[in-house]
Amino acid sequence: MTRLLVVHHSPTPAVQSIADAVLAGTNHEAIEGVEIVERQALEATVDDVLSADGYLLGTTANFGYISGALKHFFDTTFNATHEVTAKRPFSYWIHGGYDTTGAENAIKSITTGYGWSLVADPLVFTGEVDDAHLERATELGASVAALLME
Repeated sequence: MTRLLVVHHSPTPAVQSIADAVLAGTNHEAIEGVEIVERQALEATVDDVLSADGYLLGTTANFGYISGALKHFFDTTFNATHEVTAKRPFSYWIHGGYDTTGAENAIKSITTGYGWSLVADPLVFTGEVDDAHLERATELGASVAALLME
């Protein structure tokens, strides 16, 4: 069985609804042979990263950057994992109030350092979370999980 690690920082009900939609997609009935492991960004460990075959990352855009929680995840796992996990598939979602440019640039830069391979178009947007965003989040989760099916 392959393992998909979903690491996110979802501090508000609106942002949690995005994470919930992503997770609903990863658990779609058509997805078989993929274990989904969800971790809050401040709780994810080196072992979580090493034992996963793919990754979905979620964050808010805060003051033009990724959340401090997701940055902490990267800071605490990078040295022990980046060489071993290179080329593994990943994607991400970012929600911001006004601008996501800095947060998206940070995700791209950091995951390039890990050597991970972007396998699905990320979900990046500002403003209110609506049904169309949640549908895209569900599709994102399902897409990445489906790529990991054995």
